[in-house]
Amino acid sequence: MATQAQQSPHLHLAEITAAQFIDIWKHFDEDGNGYIEGKELENFFKELEAARRGAGVDPTHATFKDKMKEFMANFDKNADGRIEMSELAQILPTEENFLLCFREFVGSSAEFMAAWRRYDTDRSGYIESNELKDFLSDLLKKAKRSYDEKKLYEYTQTILRMFDLNGDGKLGLSEMARLLPVQENFLLKFKGINLTVKELDCLFTLYDKDGNGYIDEQELDALLKDLCDKNKMDVAPEDTNGLLGYKKSIMALSDGGKLYRTELEIVLCRDSTL
Repeated sequence: MATQAQQSPHLHLAEITAAQFIDIWKHFDEDGNGYIEGKELENFFKELEAARRGAGVDPTHATFKDKMKEFMANFDKNADGRIEMSELAQILPTEENFLLCFREFVGSSAEFMAAWRRYDTDRSGYIESNELKDFLSDLLKKAKRSYDEKKLYEYTQTILRMFDLNGDGKLGLSEMARLLPVQENFLLKFKGINLTVKELDCLFTLYDKDGNGYIDEQELDALLKDLCDKNKMDVAPEDTNGLLGYKKSIMALSDGGKLYRTELEIVLCRDSTL
């Protein structure tokens, strides 16, 4: 039988800090794959209900399953049967809701990419930890949220705990993009593509028709259309949530309209060396 120490911390609190939010996330995302799913999801809902009701919950009872279905209908925005970090931020009452503050400012993946681009100055696909504090400060100022140095330090450490899994002091673009609303995280749309570096090299050479070392918006448009067709991705060409939106988001990483190979590797490669 689980002891109180083994049970999830903080779920009983009326308000949780950003650091406590991460404790909860790490407790339930047992395999570290970025989702609370399957048995993890059942355990999360059981403990959440127990914390809110102040009593035990029987997961075999029919009403438990009905309540869980209703819960998922409310919070599983992309209806994939699991909870992501951005969805959990909607469920739990986070202090000053730091994560939702981030999402309110970065309303689209294009805005996120533009903010990322300002700090990933060497186009490595990472933000170094010493740049992260400035990145977060910029986001909070634009969201018109007040903070002091102590709070900024806590937020910085919280983000590091979220994403710097190997402790190298670097944060990857695809990992931090998990803070975006599900429907805005265009990187998730390309998860099924996952090119190898060698495949990307061939692709980039094919679409860099003038051989100048970068592709422009028109060339990117042709590349994305062909990728979506080849991978049977159902996207509307002129829809801001479809191909047009993907293109805008990727071009936000460009250097004055010039999209270099490294930016595409960040988005499309499963074995990126960046």
